[in-house]
Amino acid sequence: MRTTFILNGRHIEVDADADSKLLWLLRDQLKLTGTKYSCGLAQCGACTVHLDGNPVRSCVVPVSSLKDKEVLTIEGLSNGELHPVQKAWIEEQVPQCGYCQSGQIMQAAALLEVNKNPSREEICSHMDGVLCRCGAYTRIVTAIQTASKIMEDE
Repeated sequence: MRTTFILNGRHIEVDADADSKLLWLLRDQLKLTGTKYSCGLAQCGACTVHLDGNPVRSCVVPVSSLKDKEVLTIEGLSNGELHPVQKAWIEEQVPQCGYCQSGQIMQAAALLEVNKNPSREEICSHMDGVLCRCGAYTRIVTAIQTASKIMEDE
């Protein structure tokens, strides 16, 4: 199946099986490996990308649903300089093993797009379902609060 969509701001056209998942299109065919595979069941959030501005689990999104949609991956999040969430992740020293980080960052960026100054409760609610094997949740929440401040100052 041939489909066209916008990937990280660029119009692309790809050939892929209609039933294949966005995650594998990104990683195997398009060589964008920042989006990680973990559970394959949309339960851990490591594979989170934005689809038309909403965070989705790419491991369950069929290629057939991409026509004329906009996909944003961790590789496309920043345009020349780090996104405020990425800056905050570094400042707050969030990563440990790093495996969930692209999913965590994409989920956090989606929150801050719609809520520039979320409360701790709103952050925890929005980030629920993006799992961190290392348990860095406190630093993740702090980094999102820091990113909010960075965005406010920009």
